[in-house]
Amino acid sequence: MREDPERRLGYHNTIEKGFTSRYRPWELVFKYSCKSREEARQLEKKIKGWKSKAMIRKLLRGEISLSS
Repeated sequence: MREDPERRLGYHNTIEKGFTSRYRPWELVFKYSCKSREEARQLEKKIKGWKSKAMIRKLLRGEISLSS
């Protein structure tokens, strides 16, 4: 099953309560297609492991790649 990022974004911007409601409006700034859910989990873990705004900015600007 493929996730639909736009549907999820809409959900987070419209639910009445919850963690995401405090920081509205959310916007989608990056989307990356993975071949499997496991690959997506590994990439998410890699990005969260950076703990660096500078690295994430480089990713968003295309200066670094997730495939490396």
